[in-house]
Amino acid sequence: MILTDREIQISLDRRIFSISPAPESVAYTSTAVDLTLDPILHLVRDPTSALETTINPQAPGFNAEEVIGRLSDQITIDQQSSYPFVPRKLALGWTKERIEMDVEARIAARVEGKSSLARLGLVIHMTAPTIHAGFKGRIRLEMMNHGAVPIRLWPGMRICQLIFETTLGTAEKGYKGQFAGQGT
Repeated sequence: MILTDREIQISLDRRIFSISPAPESVAYTSTAVDLTLDPILHLVRDPTSALETTINPQAPGFNAEEVIGRLSDQITIDQQSSYPFVPRKLALGWTKERIEMDVEARIAARVEGKSSLARLGLVIHMTAPTIHAGFKGRIRLEMMNHGAVPIRLWPGMRICQLIFETTLGTAEKGYKGQFAGQGT
């Protein structure tokens, strides 16, 4: 079952899960809460003909964040001028907000794009929208502009929405994957 805006706010008040900094009232929709874009982006560089790069996620010791660091440039979006996100570019960003999901709360969440931005061609996540019980950290955004023209990204803009759902029972173990504690 999906939580309504009222249930999300009650759950936050009861500390069943937390969002920090707390969302403004305008961030709540009937069944979701909007999260905002952090000013730090990692822009994946275009390949060059002089350098062949192949990624092997099955290699021993593979670490996605290390690979991203080697293949991307970090920028900080300027509050005054924004960032023109050009078509066919991959950028990794973060939500400004930190989420904490209690492993015993019987709650999980999904991060989804906003339809107003999707209609311009902006995709917020490529896969794996689930925020598991026990997750603590900021949410990594896998953004791509599939549109025909650049889209201005602003720090603090409402970029995605978090939809909370009840689970059947409690998880035996909380989220402990390679991205546990990310963005902290």
